[in-house]
Amino acid sequence: MTTPQPFILPNNESETVEFKTSFNIETVETLVAFANAKGGSVYVGVADTGAVVGVSVGKETLPQWINEIKSKTEPSLIPDADMIEVEGNQIVVLTMPEFPIKPVSVKGKYYKRVGKSNHLLTLNEILNMHLKTFNSSWDYYFDPNHSVLDISEEKALNIIALHNNKRTIPIEKNVFEFLSKMELVRDGKITNAAFLLLMKNDSIISDIELGHFQNEITIKDGITISTDLISEVEEVLAFLRKHISKEFIITANPARIERWEYPLEALREIVLNMIVHRDYTHHGNSSIKIFPDRIEFFNPGRLPDNISISDLQNGTYVSDCRNKLIAKIFKEIEWIERYGTGIRRIRNYFREYGSPEPLFENFQHGFMVTSFPLHRKEIAIIEEKVTEKDTEKDTEKDTEKDTEKITLIQEAILGEISNNKFITIPELSEKVKINIRNVKNNLSKLKNKGLIERIGPDKGGHWKIIK
Repeated sequence: MTTPQPFILPNNESETVEFKTSFNIETVETLVAFANAKGGSVYVGVADTGAVVGVSVGKETLPQWINEIKSKTEPSLIPDADMIEVEGNQIVVLTMPEFPIKPVSVKGKYYKRVGKSNHLLTLNEILNMHLKTFNSSWDYYFDPNHSVLDISEEKALNIIALHNNKRTIPIEKNVFEFLSKMELVRDGKITNAAFLLLMKNDSIISDIELGHFQNEITIKDGITISTDLISEVEEVLAFLRKHISKEFIITANPARIERWEYPLEALREIVLNMIVHRDYTHHGNSSIKIFPDRIEFFNPGRLPDNISISDLQNGTYVSDCRNKLIAKIFKEIEWIERYGTGIRRIRNYFREYGSPEPLFENFQHGFMVTSFPLHRKEIAIIEEKVTEKDTEKDTEKDTEKDTEKITLIQEAILGEISNNKFITIPELSEKVKINIRNVKNNLSKLKNKGLIERIGPDKGGHWKIIK
């Protein structure tokens, strides 16, 4: 049929536009990709460049094309077909809206439109697309490999206790009623979420690889955590606290100020997001790698196609929860707040701490967050500000005493000098784990405080502790 409306040919191919010089199997694949995404139109008789070349159309051509599309797709697709005259040539526009039940296949293969290309879906992507169609998630479905004998009553009671700790009206400590109410157990069968949250024994399904690296290839310490998701949070955080540095800022106040390399609240939020939003159907493991200059948090499961990194950072997106039951439990015990606010809180924690903002990116088959430490220069600035504030409040006599106070780094330097008066600056740098410039700065401060002096030349001389 011929359309009477004014027609404007798109200039370029896009997420919803495809040009084809002729009708073939690739045309059907594109229609399927559109059906599995936001819909779109295929312009048959138009070259990739946008030049109109036309297509030969007989009386039975369009019905034959429609029948071929219908027979090769599952569920069957029937696009709208319009024959249009452009620049003296006939073209056919096949329009396919987004299909309500996904995914749609063509000859057993599943495609989705991503940018200007048709992306062949993986098994995991097919599964997730199917679950989203029914507003469900993988963790809601029954676990075919485990039963109620594989989950721990004690861990269930722990979740109930965590839940009641935050509520004015506690729930009864009846494990079966609680698990049923939360839909973790239905008809006597456990869900995937129930197993992950309450597993009695370790399982490779929840593996998280943790490593502390001296450099890019040398690992100093590493463990694999394979326990229930609630326990994993604290075990991961314990490993992080073990391997990140902590400064103590000495002030005039009796209590010294504790300053970690990274804001612990932000690290906790990152770990929670990892565990809640991980794609547990993927064969890959989550991993956390601690390097001297950064921490890399990697999780199987990329961002949904409709959420960009920019959307994530700006908060201009609607949360698309991969594991709805797991997220529900973490929200019930108030370990997470509203869905979709985690990234914003992470960025705020780093910003308020004075740290560089973390890097968020889709990486290979998953999502990576790279966080950077509070540099020692920034710690020194914080220390200086605290000292200035104390000094303003002190009397002149107290101020004189404050100038004699030393930091833990300076204490460590004094200890090394006490053990070896011939120790060199590079050796001090290695011993106290700060760079050479900072060693020199701290040595200068110790000299100014009258605590050390240098006897003899730089080469061949030695240090002397005065008091």
